[in-house]
Amino acid sequence: MVSVLATLLYVGLYIFFIAMWVRFIFDWVRVLSRTFQPKGLFLVAAEAAYSVTDRPLSAVRKVVPTLRFGGAGIDLGWSVLMIGTLILLSIVGSFR
Repeated sequence: MVSVLATLLYVGLYIFFIAMWVRFIFDWVRVLSRTFQPKGLFLVAAEAAYSVTDRPLSAVRKVVPTLRFGGAGIDLGWSVLMIGTLILLSIVGSFR
């Protein structure tokens, strides 16, 4: 029974892990090409990735401040959430 629950949790975490990378890619595409408007399948992928990752990422951003360097800032929220996801994946993976 524990193995089934651990496998389901692992699959959910892995889907979240993929959604984080999709969000990362779309964020960088928006930074590099301000006129990019996703259409079709790209729009569906972007909407799914942002819907899944928005709440956890905003919760982490409330706790982890942005590093300021003059006029620039480095947002560490994505990195902290990704490291936390990887740690959870390894812990849950050991119960499968």
